Amino acid sequence: MKKLILIVLMVLLTAGLATTASAQDLPYYFQVDKEVVHVYWNSDGSMSLDYTWIFTNQTGSHEIDFVDVGMPNYNFDMSTVKADVDGVPVSVSTSDYQGDGSGFAIVMGNKSIPASGKGTVHVSVGKITDVLYPDDNDETYASAVFAPTWFGSQYVTGLTDFTMTFHLPPDIAPEEPRWHEAPSGFPSEPATGYDSNNRVTYTWHSPTANASSYYLFGSSFPSSFVPADTIIVKPAEPWIDDDTIFSLCCGGFFVFMFLGLPAITAIGAKKRKMQYLPPKVSIEGHGIKRGLTAVESAILMEQPLDKVLTMILFGAIKKDAAKVLTREPLKLEITPTLPEGIHEYEKDFLEAFKEEESPKRKRALQDMMVKFVKSVSEKMRGFSRKETIDYYKAIMEKAWAQIEAADTPEVKSQKYDEALEWTMLDKDYDDRTRRVFNGPVFLPRWWGSYDPTYHPIPTTASSFPASQARPSASGSSSLPGADFAAQMVTGVQTFSQKTIGNINTFTEKITGTTNPPPKPSGRSGGSGRSGGGCACACACAGCACACAGGGR
Repeated sequence: MKKLILIVLMVLLTAGLATTASAQDLPYYFQVDKEVVHVYWNSDGSMSLDYTWIFTNQTGSHEIDFVDVGMPNYNFDMSTVKADVDGVPVSVSTSDYQGDGSGFAIVMGNKSIPASGKGTVHVSVGKITDVLYPDDNDETYASAVFAPTWFGSQYVTGLTDFTMTFHLPPDIAPEEPRWHEAPSGFPSEPATGYDSNNRVTYTWHSPTANASSYYLFGSSFPSSFVPADTIIVKPAEPWIDDDTIFSLCCGGFFVFMFLGLPAITAIGAKKRKMQYLPPKVSIEGHGIKRGLTAVESAILMEQPLDKVLTMILFGAIKKDAAKVLTREPLKLEITPTLPEGIHEYEKDFLEAFKEEESPKRKRALQDMMVKFVKSVSEKMRGFSRKETIDYYKAIMEKAWAQIEAADTPEVKSQKYDEALEWTMLDKDYDDRTRRVFNGPVFLPRWWGSYDPTYHPIPTTASSFPASQARPSASGSSSLPGADFAAQMVTGVQTFSQKTIGNINTFTEKITGTTNPPPKPSGRSGGSGRSGGGCACACACAGCACACAGGGR
């Protein structure tokens, strides 16, 4: 009898051990039905995280007893980490973490999700530091980029309804921040809004995401909203390695250094001095900035400043705000009471011309242009420069098309008068004006305010030399097209030579304020790897990517 009992006990013990071994050997295999991530970019420069996952464990798989959560770096405050499963608090541990790099494990304990079971796992991290970087395209902006933790593809099945929400620092106005390019599978533009604390939010959503995929989200906001010392500046990567230096030295290195490099540098420096628009306008937002005037569009296109100033002059004359008294030197008679509808930059332009002395006038015009360039830059915040330029180029082309399609000199002249400033956006303005106006041109009503030598005489057209203004049947006067075109084109040249002097020198003074060269530095923000060896191909130097979990 004792022998029989011993055999039964041995059989039961063996079966139990086999069952236990079998359970331990089961693989992790689950579906993440839903994932919601909130990233808070705080006013102290830190980041806070909040994850919610809804897991469905698969039949015959290992119970979900741990969930690994990768962190952007090792600078997270473990005392601020809280976790719960189906609303019941559970513990967290760094020693149980099996993911790459930095992170921690959610220890499920008696809330483990069994095979074929389902559960909601929630975790929050109150403080992570060293997560902001300089924006590569605008030194006045901080780049905030984050990739949420993901799971090994061998452990995940099915699709995930995924939502990512960025909560930007408090007090930021909605037009100030910018989002980065969305990951594949997400809408190109996030939904924007406010959270319960009135913070601007960007939300990306995809109902067909994958919990095993790497998704990188990003935004940029003015660095003034966080302490300067919280923005991490990484050392610049060496631009050339030792082997390359050796090869160049053995070949044509000295030829390049003493001849080619100075020439390239000089050309680049000269080109840069003409780029007066601040670099932050190149940070692409989304959508077209409508409502710009032709002159503001010229600034956006970085047209030569002598042309821009001439456009302003024409605008002021057409509005009866000014009249040219003499062209050499250029003197204006300014209307004492400015008409309605005059723009701020036109007012500043006319104020500058009240200066009698040429040096003072030139400085006033430089100050006026600096203010104007900055105002256009502000208007472009959050909008796409490329899309906006294409939009206004289309307006310019449409204006020219209407002028060229006019079937009578009167209509052609009228269309040109209406769209004068828009036509001047054309880089080929000089030649195109000469090509289009090859017949008589009927002068606009304001011509006398532009050309002080213009004195129409009401008599028959036959008594006038070919170059003199002739009266039309409607009472307006006309000029031969070549003469009209020449006066319009040379107006720009006259402005440059007689008012602002050397256009390059004038523009350099403005560029020095609106788009100064970067200060020499041994450090720069560059894309790279986040803490713990988590590879991140980060845009705009912001690298705050979470590492993948260890597959559970």
